[in-house]
Amino acid sequence: MEELKRPHWIKKRVSEIANIEETEKLLRSLGLHTVCEGAECPNIAECFGNKTATFMILGGVCTRQCRFCAVTKGAPEKIDGQEPANIGKASKEMNLKHIVVTSVTRDDMPDGGAEHFAKTVKEIRKHNPQSTIELLIPDLQGDWDDLKTIVNSKPDVLNHNLETVPSLYKEVRPQANYNLSLELLKKVKDFNPSIYSKSGIMLGLGEKEAEVYQVMDDLREVECDILTMGQYLRPTKEHISIKEYIHPDKFEEYKKVALQKGFKYVASGPLIRSSYNAGLAMDEME
Repeated sequence: MEELKRPHWIKKRVSEIANIEETEKLLRSLGLHTVCEGAECPNIAECFGNKTATFMILGGVCTRQCRFCAVTKGAPEKIDGQEPANIGKASKEMNLKHIVVTSVTRDDMPDGGAEHFAKTVKEIRKHNPQSTIELLIPDLQGDWDDLKTIVNSKPDVLNHNLETVPSLYKEVRPQANYNLSLELLKKVKDFNPSIYSKSGIMLGLGEKEAEVYQVMDDLREVECDILTMGQYLRPTKEHISIKEYIHPDKFEEYKKVALQKGFKYVASGPLIRSSYNAGLAMDEME
């Protein structure tokens, strides 16, 4: 299949080179991973230039084989016991107001990394108590005790991405389950209704408009508060191909509908990513 030509609205300008280098130096000095680098995010220059980053815990190698993601896959790495404290230190050093922490999926760990997430929240609170914290977590293979461990650490936002519409799961996320992911988001509210729940999907994978609206309805059914929608960008030729570039106007239309359906905050646009400018949601919902 011939590669679609990338439209002009996808391109980003690089600036603040000194800040980018400073951010990279700090992260390297503390041995920290970021999803910005691991997932080849198109906003990395902007975010590093603004001295922000999304931390990625539990190593840099994922145990799952999702066909859309650039994160390295294979044999998982040894857990760094100093990682939670180092993220706490980095968040203070970078003067982050809103801190986003995600992870590779670690199906090899008995608790899926839940305790490590909880320790990371504790260390951020210790080093940077004025900040708000957002966790972007895997599905934990449906172990709700592990989810409870994370919820009990009391992050401000708990995010779990559906990533795409149900009909594309077999092709895009063969080791994931749409209904399980919805159930996780429901459990977040069951365990602690005061935590904001969040999810996101990629567009341009061949989904139909009606399917996107159904995902919105499904998320609202489990009281999901925040929704992000962005354009899927193919990391390499080994990854699933792009079927369509969605026009910015369509993203804006989706946003209006989502807000009408009751989401408290919606970020929708070609270069929107789950953690991109995530703190804006906290500002708007306060």
